[in-house]
Amino acid sequence: MRHLRQAAVTATALLTLGGGVVAAAPAAQAAPAAVPFPSIGWQQRNCDYDGNGFDDVLTGAPGATVGGASGAGYVTVQYSSSGGLSTTKKSVLHQNVSGVPGGAEAGDGFGGAVASGDLDNDGYDDAVVGIPGEDLTGLSDAGGAVVFWGSPTGLHGSDSTWLENDDPRAGAHFGRAVEAARYSAPDPADPDADPRDSIAVLEDDALLFFTFAPGQGAQRPAMSDRAIRATDFAPRSSGFEFRSLSHGNYNEDSWADLAVSGVTTGQQPGAGTVHVLHGAPDIGALGDGGTFPGGPAVVSGDWDGTGQDDLVIGDTGAGAPKGGGITLYLGRGDLSGLEPEPAQYWTQDSPGVPGTAEAGDQWGADLSAGDTDGDGHPDLAVGAPGEDIGSVADAGAVWVLRGDPTGFSSAGVKSFDQQLAAIPGAAQKSDRWGAQVRLVDANKDRLFGLLAAAPGENTDDGFMWVVPASSSGLVAQGTWTYDGARLGAPTANARFGAAIDE
Repeated sequence: MRHLRQAAVTATALLTLGGGVVAAAPAAQAAPAAVPFPSIGWQQRNCDYDGNGFDDVLTGAPGATVGGASGAGYVTVQYSSSGGLSTTKKSVLHQNVSGVPGGAEAGDGFGGAVASGDLDNDGYDDAVVGIPGEDLTGLSDAGGAVVFWGSPTGLHGSDSTWLENDDPRAGAHFGRAVEAARYSAPDPADPDADPRDSIAVLEDDALLFFTFAPGQGAQRPAMSDRAIRATDFAPRSSGFEFRSLSHGNYNEDSWADLAVSGVTTGQQPGAGTVHVLHGAPDIGALGDGGTFPGGPAVVSGDWDGTGQDDLVIGDTGAGAPKGGGITLYLGRGDLSGLEPEPAQYWTQDSPGVPGTAEAGDQWGADLSAGDTDGDGHPDLAVGAPGEDIGSVADAGAVWVLRGDPTGFSSAGVKSFDQQLAAIPGAAQKSDRWGAQVRLVDANKDRLFGLLAAAPGENTDDGFMWVVPASSSGLVAQGTWTYDGARLGAPTANARFGAAIDE
């Protein structure tokens, strides 16, 4: 594949999502963090690790070689400010960083999954990093995770906490997906006391919950007795394997709800299904929010402007329409949660959507919500890493559907790929551009730009593209790009961008 060249920047540059404005890097934040508020719905963006009021970006590179260990992996943290997203004010974290539990080992896959939330109620968001390939006491691929605690100077290895299943099992891949929100209370008898986010962790066949009790600090969190098994969700005559998570407030109560996706196994593998769990003061009392076809990609957002979150499911599994599709389920506006029937269904063959649905496109393999045009309705970024660009197989592309009071509009749908003159690079085989997408308002101007990752770029090194936003939505002009090297991290086979916190 063609190798991208990095644009030169000054040593203390902050690059915005608006196309390369340069400003001086800010000093470490000394002011106290904002008043804590737990993550309940999509509208709480919970990724401000240094407490300065701007969304930061957490990116995984699980294929990277660290300390000579192939596939050990790392994560990068990019801190934002009024100048936008920085490539110089950043952290690179892995298991060879001083203070981080364990050590970098071949195949750990550190950074295979990432999430954020305020786990100790101090106003600084914390990061959770999944390590699904971690070996524990002779148990291959049992998996683990590390919590990095937010502070006025961001995330540091010296302030980190280990997380694992209390009963680890070989091949479980603990940490294959992680999500943080207020699913329950640390003390169900006093649910309003010291609110904080809990952690949901997927293994291949189990969903586990962890909470840091008030006053516990950076000690190991308590694992809930409530564990949900994949067999509980398996369709009749089939097995089931968990894949991904998204949280939102689908039923307008004071607890976050969780969308859990997976695919069937066995004789008819790969069909996606999503199960919704309603939060409750006691994690053991999680409610049934319904079962929905499709997956494994899921994302939450309030598309109809009711104040209650809705759910979009990307259907790219077995039995999906040709090329893939997305389905929108709206909240009912009461405590019952999501409507059981879809409000909208989209494919590349839908009116107004550029392109044509083709087998293997994987249209909907990753999803992200954010308002790209400032009209008050979140838009939807749709990644299609299997999209062929001309005769170039699996080059990848991204679409953006505009939000409106009904969900999504057929007007103004845009698509982006590396064949566009304003997008750096060129479409090459197996780049998988758009395998991960994230809409982010890094400079707090209420316009969400696009981060589009191509983990296959440069023969699996991985690159990220920043597509700026405007009052008319995303625009290709001014797009810029960076990789792990720009952030001071290893690049060879890193698969940089294989995970981005939503």
